[in-house]
Amino acid sequence: MRIAVCDSDIEFCKDLGNMIAAHRPEARVELFSSAADLLQAGRDFHIYFLDIKGVSGLDMARKIREHQAQNGKVRSIIIFVTGYREHMEEAFDVQAFHYLLKPVQRDKFVQVLGRALQEVEFRAKQEEEYVLLKITSHQTGSKDTRKVFLRDIYYIESNNKKVTVHTTGGTYEVQGTMDEFASGLGPAFYRCHRCYLVNFAMVSSYNQNEIIIANGDCILLAYRKYSVFVKAYLAYAKGGGMVNV
Repeated sequence: MRIAVCDSDIEFCKDLGNMIAAHRPEARVELFSSAADLLQAGRDFHIYFLDIKGVSGLDMARKIREHQAQNGKVRSIIIFVTGYREHMEEAFDVQAFHYLLKPVQRDKFVQVLGRALQEVEFRAKQEEEYVLLKITSHQTGSKDTRKVFLRDIYYIESNNKKVTVHTTGGTYEVQGTMDEFASGLGPAFYRCHRCYLVNFAMVSSYNQNEIIIANGDCILLAYRKYSVFVKAYLAYAKGGGMVNV
């Protein structure tokens, strides 16, 4: 577990580092006094604790997100620790995990750190999980088996007795039923409509009628399932799932 703490207040930086070490002694914690030092280090971290004013934390966060998007990397967890409440809205633009105000209460910090660690572990587990898709070629009729990681699935769609899996690597018509996928893919997937099974990690927004997916697609959310969907989504997030909303 690699954790970066970046704050122009060196003593505060050390205090955060000590709290992290006390809670997670096996973690590798590196302290930085400026965004330039953090960038120059050229290393990726699972969790970033960033100030906003002293180290230009918002700019740093944008650079981290751009680097991860350009290189196809899993998004790190970014937590802002600052004395400036007015930047809270901007923090959501870089998908900040949390926004802690100084002076930081130890109990609150440990709680947020624990949730962040839980999410990192959840993402690491999800990185390894996959499904074997049985794909039939339209041109030759031959059958092929393809390994697809769950993290790469946007959603699964059923239409005219066909099941289509929409992924970051393409769209596949596959053998199987929606019921089989719904029961076999685990809690990160939710049957939001009789025709759709969505990956919570790929949800970018939702309302009572529809869900917007990270790739821009819009899928139906059954009205009678809305409240259950919200509860399931919150439970997924509380359990450490990756949230984009």
